[in-house]
Amino acid sequence: MPPVAPPPLVPTRPRRFRFFRSFSALVLREMEATYGRSPGGYLWAVAEPLAAIAVMSVIFALVLRAPGLGTNFPYFYATGFLPFAMYLHVSQHVATSIRFSRQLLEYPAVTFLDALLARFALNALTHLLVFALTMGGIIFAYDIRPILDWPAILLALSMGLALALAVGVVNCLLFSLFQVWERVWAVFNRPMFVLSCILFLPETVPQPYRDWLMLNPLAHVTAQMRRGFYATYDAPLVQPLYVFGVALGLSVPGLLLLQRHHKFILSN
Repeated sequence: MPPVAPPPLVPTRPRRFRFFRSFSALVLREMEATYGRSPGGYLWAVAEPLAAIAVMSVIFALVLRAPGLGTNFPYFYATGFLPFAMYLHVSQHVATSIRFSRQLLEYPAVTFLDALLARFALNALTHLLVFALTMGGIIFAYDIRPILDWPAILLALSMGLALALAVGVVNCLLFSLFQVWERVWAVFNRPMFVLSCILFLPETVPQPYRDWLMLNPLAHVTAQMRRGFYATYDAPLVQPLYVFGVALGLSVPGLLLLQRHHKFILSN
């Protein structure tokens, strides 16, 4: 009896191609779920921060004689509010990645890391676009001619996104394991709007409260952003290594614990 030839080998798709397909599918799903089902879609992503800046600018003008830097209230407020809003929204979307993509994570080709990166990438790009449109609109509308420090601006954006990803990864784990933590985090996060130096400069805070304030990495992000938009402001208290260190210290153990417990999370 002649030997039977072995069946032909079916080529397996490399992991990088499977990741790209999973990543693309998750991004498209996120776009449809977040922006595709509401009237206006992406328009609301730009309209929301513009409305917040307009309202706060009116309040600023009534209460204060001049902003912390320069003479334009919307410009000053936007340079602090937009990086804070970017951090807040990106971290919230990353934190709910497993919950949002739970059904898709049942497929072996889709991993929890795919879900995390897809939500982070889409929301980060969305807020970068919102940032550019909003700041460009304010500069054009008020005929401001700033001397922009692009390396400082890019550094501030990198600091804010790194921190958003790290906090989102840790909260993705904690939200999934302890449901009460989501409510605790919401309460804990409320004073961050004030403590992140959106309404004032950290240098105006007296000691020892200034040192305590700068323990908040978001205060470094907003001050660094204003360094990029105000040529006369050098932001002496900003320490980028501190922000990236906090981000690294949160994201690494968060990812390791998610790698270990994600199957248990999906089974519950």
